[in-house]
Amino acid sequence: METFEDVLDKFEPMIHACMRKLHIYKNYDSFKQAGRIALWKAWQRYDSSKGNFAPFAYRSIYGSLLDELKKTVIEKNIILADDELLEIILHRSVETSLDSERLIKALSQLNLAEQQLIHLLFVERFSLDKVALHFGITKAGVKKKRERTLQKLKLIMTT
Repeated sequence: METFEDVLDKFEPMIHACMRKLHIYKNYDSFKQAGRIALWKAWQRYDSSKGNFAPFAYRSIYGSLLDELKKTVIEKNIILADDELLEIILHRSVETSLDSERLIKALSQLNLAEQQLIHLLFVERFSLDKVALHFGITKAGVKKKRERTLQKLKLIMTT
């Protein structure tokens, strides 16, 4: 059996082809590394009795890069959804004591479950899956709960 270094040399162009196909031009090195990791995982899981390695590697690399791309887009959209509010919650732009007092007052008006949700998502930086497990609801339920809680917090802070 070939060593992984040999496999990597042979299939590195495939990683670049997948990246071009997905139009990945930013964070190139991190995506290339994700492709390499996917190739390594495919190499580890490959069973020669089930067919040729090349198509298996391609699907693994492409799928992994697509997952990474989705994560990047989702994280970017969450942060851009309400940038100012998230900045305050994440303690990046609390410039005056008035801002922190407003935030504390607004957070205190949320119920306990909403406060826990804000804490888990934005302070502890838990994934949606972990938060869903914590609350015993689905991932979609967490997203809906997050959306409603942020709207409520925004309403409280702007009045």
